[in-house]
Order: sequence, then structure tokens, then C-alpha cells
Amino acid sequence: MTSGANTLVLPIVLPLLGAFLLPLVARFGDGLARALGIVLVVVNIFLGWTLWSAVGTEAAVTALGGFEAPLGIVLYGDRLAALFVAVLAVGALIFWPRAEHGGVKAYTLTLLLVAGGSGLVLSGDLFNIFVFYEIVAVASYGLAASSGDKAGFGAALRYLVLGALGSSLVLIGIGLVYAAAGTLNLADIARLAPEKLSGTTGLAAFLLLVLGFGVKAELFPVNTWVPEVYAAAPMRVTAILAGVVSKLAMVVILRLLVLVFHDPAAISLLMAVAIVTIVAGEFAAYRASDLNRTFAYSSIAQLGLVALALTIPATAGILAAIAVALHHAVVKPAFFVIAAKWRGPLAGLAGGARVAPAAAGLFVLLALSIIGIPPLPGFWAKLVLLGGAFDAGGAYAFAAAVVLAATVVEAAYLFRVVARIWQPAAGAKPAHFAFSDLSPALLLGVILIVATLFVAPIGTALSGAAASAADAGSYVARVLPGRM
Repeated sequence: MTSGANTLVLPIVLPLLGAFLLPLVARFGDGLARALGIVLVVVNIFLGWTLWSAVGTEAAVTALGGFEAPLGIVLYGDRLAALFVAVLAVGALIFWPRAEHGGVKAYTLTLLLVAGGSGLVLSGDLFNIFVFYEIVAVASYGLAASSGDKAGFGAALRYLVLGALGSSLVLIGIGLVYAAAGTLNLADIARLAPEKLSGTTGLAAFLLLVLGFGVKAELFPVNTWVPEVYAAAPMRVTAILAGVVSKLAMVVILRLLVLVFHDPAAISLLMAVAIVTIVAGEFAAYRASDLNRTFAYSSIAQLGLVALALTIPATAGILAAIAVALHHAVVKPAFFVIAAKWRGPLAGLAGGARVAPAAAGLFVLLALSIIGIPPLPGFWAKLVLLGGAFDAGGAYAFAAAVVLAATVVEAAYLFRVVARIWQPAAGAKPAHFAFSDLSPALLLGVILIVATLFVAPIGTALSGAAASAADAGSYVARVLPGRM
């Protein structure tokens, strides 16, 4: 039953322990606390890579404390979990908080975020998913308010209220699942779901869980916190929340779809939520009057694409969801780096290409990729999504048409910004970028280019991760051997 226990436990325990020790270490100097936090995040990247290398077709499973499933606490590590453990740690490293935005408190909250997020994707039962979801939520609220100004506190309060609503919905949904199935272990629920959760109770539980986790996943209608928080929070916090944290909730929804909720009504429900999220996000981004809100609403639409991909049958949908999510995790934080300097009305961006040619060039690269211009990674991600949708037929053909129409709207507002940047400045010029300001976005731009060059092997690796994540039978067999 126990396989690779340290590889599964350490990504949770080490940053969690570091979060408690950091205030003590800070007594010897804030620099030492910062260095310790960064080291722990680097270790988590290594642990994620180690787990990815160790698991192939057979996932790593451990029962904590020696209590076997379904009674014990189970951690399940396949390539999907390993990927997002590493992605979360990479995001935290690139956007590690600066001293002026919370100092040791922000470092501590970032480590809590890394620990909670790792636990979220590794947990094998609903109760612990809820526990780690709350850890991620608390850390997110604190980081959202770390700017220290009135706008930041107000946005964080709104985020907290919606987050508390989301947590309540998740808890009620978990309660319905437990009342119907009598267990919280995901593998055990997967065995019982066809009999216990195929009716109205199962659909109600799924709706509550989707809306609850949808607060973090930026899904309609529980995403109204997004533009305010992303505008008020420090840029590095916005980048982590938009780039990584939103994907963790999607991983949980993916697990629920694969293992528990196979009802076509549940799939149709998520598809409807996804389509409304895409349409609302893209049109709100088109109407936005500043870059930060443009990217915030665009982020909502991109998360709608991920949710839509999850509804596509079999491995194709999961592969599309992973591809779109990873692309968004690279592109969107880089956009927010640019928006942090180029604040204010879009009209004020005229002359940006002359003042900051590197930022302008990077913006064009990111825009082309997120629209889906070949051969950039965004093209391949959308191609997998559209291909899977058209192959599935029926309502998915309509969903694919929505995606294509949304892409046209997306291109319209992004090219509008590009045109504005290259216009001669009529008045005050946009802000200049110091290298330290733009360096995180430039690093993400390099990652985007490297991904373009190696898109074939990356696609093969992601296909393997998607196939493993889609195999519910293997999940149950690994966690509950002999009980299939």
C-alpha cells in the first residue's frame, strides 16, 4: 500500500513546517527567513520532479499512520499531481514576495500556500481536500491584503466573503456525498458512485462542489472577486493567484469528474457553467478600460476554457485541460507583470513601444500565443481543445463555436492594446520598466519560446499524464487493491 511515502508527504510537510519556523528564523534577520523560504520552495520543485520521474503508469500511494484506506488518510501521486506540485513551486519561486509587501508575513503565507496547494492535488479523500482548500484560502486572503492599503483590504474582504461562501458550499456538498456513500475516500466513493450518487443527490452534490471550488477556479457566478483583488493585490500575489492557485481547484474538479460524477447531467451542468464563464469573461475584458481589469476578465475566460475541456470525454478532454491550464499559468502572470507598470486608462499606453520596447515586444508574443497563433503553445492548446470538442460532436460542436467566437473577441481587445502601444505618445508617456520589474515576465517569455521549440515531447509527456489521470480503474486498484 505504501509507495514513495516521502515523495508524497514532504511537499506538504516541509513548506508547512517552514511556515511555522519562519517567524522564529526572522529574529536572526529577515534575509535569513527569505533565504530559507526560497530554499524550501526549490526543494518542492525537486520533489515534484522526483515524483514525476518515479511514477509512470503506476501512481505512488501512501496511507499515513499505517491506517489502510478507506479509513486512513491517503495521498495519491500520479503525474498530474506531480506536475502541479512542481508548477506551484515554480510559480512561488518566480514571484516570491518582495520585502516591502509584507516581508516575513508574506513569506510565511506563501509557504502555507505551497503546502496547502500541494496537499490539495495529492489528497485522496474529500475531507483532507477540504482541509487543504481552507489552508490555501487563508493564505490567499492574507496575500491579497498584503499591499497594506485600503483598496487591498477591501478587495481581500470581498474575496474572503465569497471564499467563505465557497467553503460552505464545498462542506455541504461533501456532507451530501458522505450521506449517500458513507465514505469520504475518493477511491471508495468511485466504487459506490454508480449506485449511490447517480441521481438527484449526486447532481446536487456536484453543483455545490463545483460552485465551492469554483471560487478559486474563477468560474461563473462566484468569480466577482477577481477584478478587484487582481487590481489591488501586489503584482506578485496576483501572478500566483491567477497563474497557479486557480488551476489547483480545477485539478480537484477533474478528480471528481473522473472518479465520482459520471452522470451526463453533471457534465452538461459543468459545460453550461464553462460556456457562460467564457462568454462573460471575454466580453467583460473587451469592455475593460485598463490593462489590469482586461487581464483579470481574460483570466476568467481562460479558466472557462479549462472547465469546458474537462467535460470532453476520455483522455482528450483532460489533455486539453492540462495544456490550456499550463499555457495560462505561463502567459497570464507575465501579462500581469506588464500591467503592474502600465496602469491607468488604455489611452495612456500610447508610446509604450518607444519607452519600453522589451515590454512591448513581450506583450505581442504573449498576445499571439494566448489568441492561438501557430506555432506558439497557445495554438496547440486550443487545437487540442477544439479537436476534442469537434470529435465528441453534439453539444460540443456548439461549445467549439463559442470558443472560436470568444477567440475573435479576445483578438480584438488584445490587438487594440497592441495598436495603442505602437501609437506615438500624445501626452505623458507610459512608465519605463527597470530590468528587475520585467525580469519575471521575460523569464516566462523564455519558457514560452522553449515550449514552442519542444512542443512535441511536451505533448507526449502531457498525454501520458492525461491518460493516467483519466484511468479511474487504476486509481481504485492502487488505493483499494482487491476491492474492485
